[in-house]
Amino acid sequence: MASMSASHAQHLSAAAREVEDFVSTAGWDQPPQLFALVATDELVQAQPDLATQVDAGSPLTPVAQDALPNDDLAEALAGIMWPEAVQGCAVAQEIVVLPPEVEDTLPAGEDSGDEDVLQRIAAEHPQRREARLVAAVLRDGTAACVLRIRGVDGPDEVVEHPELAPNLTDALLTTLR
Repeated sequence: MASMSASHAQHLSAAAREVEDFVSTAGWDQPPQLFALVATDELVQAQPDLATQVDAGSPLTPVAQDALPNDDLAEALAGIMWPEAVQGCAVAQEIVVLPPEVEDTLPAGEDSGDEDVLQRIAAEHPQRREARLVAAVLRDGTAACVLRIRGVDGPDEVVEHPELAPNLTDALLTTLR
């Protein structure tokens, strides 16, 4: 990695926030979006005309990719392989979240049955909240997640933690190997 320092997690978190900020400018009800994370200096070197459009102080620049199919995100990610020039990747997707006390009452594991059933239960629950999740990973396994929970009667709530979506970050890591 050309200009990546020891603070990979910090740079990746900043890139995940940048992706979330970018996606949020289009508002809610957006389809899942995929981004390549490339070294900014390498990008500018390869395409000098982009120098005025990127943050030269940021080691990573998110590059939006073609639209993902709307059906199965896991299946779509399983078919992606990135070239070596891509340092990492990120995906933004809208999800429904439930309070922890409600999630604890849902069937889990083999008892959960069909994933579609759980999604329908969540979508119809009176305490559901809409959210946008951005999960990002680097080739070395570093992960970052940003979750924007849509405000109901006030401002949106933003939560950051690298382990918010371990299954999604694992799926993204697989695209880099």
